[in-house]
Amino acid sequence: MQSIDLTLRLPESMQLPVPESVSAAVVREELLSWSVHEQSERVWFLSLVVGDRDAIRVAVEDIEAVRRSEFASIDHETFYVYAEMSVRDADRVLWTAIEQPETVIVPPVVYTDTGTVQLTVLGEQAALGRIVEHVPSEIAVSVERVGEHRHTNGSLAGRLTHRQLEAVTVARARGYYEVPRDGTLAEVADALDCSESAASTLLRNAERHLVNATLGH
Repeated sequence: MQSIDLTLRLPESMQLPVPESVSAAVVREELLSWSVHEQSERVWFLSLVVGDRDAIRVAVEDIEAVRRSEFASIDHETFYVYAEMSVRDADRVLWTAIEQPETVIVPPVVYTDTGTVQLTVLGEQAALGRIVEHVPSEIAVSVERVGEHRHTNGSLAGRLTHRQLEAVTVARARGYYEVPRDGTLAEVADALDCSESAASTLLRNAERHLVNATLGH
């Protein structure tokens, strides 16, 4: 049983039209479940989001394609969004590429910003190869991993606080987790606008949650 991990970078024309300030308010979105009704050209979905709930709620209300939405808080920075949307042409282009016969998308589908999508697809090797071949040229695609499917399913967004998720995102971007290490704790702390001690505590707590998730605890 093979699976492939992909990162897709969508052109601006395929992204939801939200202000840059609101896009920055979303730390992470995990698309947990969705249902498409072709006849009515509607899609219903459930997402788990980490970010500024009030800013995101206002932005969602202003998106023309969103027919209705409901928010359910987990804490002040983590919440569920259930929404009904009109199917856009950009959505059809994306689905046509990644929903190939003999494959299954493994949730969650992760949005780290409005233009970056991370997903895992399960299927035989030939079918997985067709996904990469069918991605339109305007979408940049990176194959992060391909091989035997050994992922454990589950949300990471709900395990980390907003600040912890921000810390590991910043640390990764600055090479803190590279081997050998490119970034320093001081650089991470500076980007987070906190002390090195505070940055270290954020990273250790986040790493503990991620290790527990990996081991099924």
